Amino acid sequence: MADVFVMRAATRVVQMFPGVARRTLTVGERLMLVESVMEAGASMPLHHHPHEQLSYVVEGAYEVTIGSEKVVCRKGDSYRVAPNVPHAQRALERTVAVDAFSPPREEYMDSPAADTAG
Repeated sequence: MADVFVMRAATRVVQMFPGVARRTLTVGERLMLVESVMEAGASMPLHHHPHEQLSYVVEGAYEVTIGSEKVVCRKGDSYRVAPNVPHAQRALERTVAVDAFSPPREEYMDSPAADTAG
């Protein structure tokens, strides 16, 4: 069961920045799933990484900047960030999103859920 199912109790919250936390949910050979929580007013600074990222807003709303585009994404919206494209988020209210990264992000392999990879 451990290599197929990951129960929430087996994961842990990692504080990334003030008001920004993540939880690695599960990791496969080529894909990683991460829950991100941003408190109202919190920001994820402009950054980029070599991973493709797909994100789905579970609740709340945040302003998402991808390259030169800036859009408010709300519950039910999703977006894609191509590898190495600068992007940032600013929470307009408490926001929960689920992010998929391919390939998995090595720096996010800090949760018991990451032990199930490969």
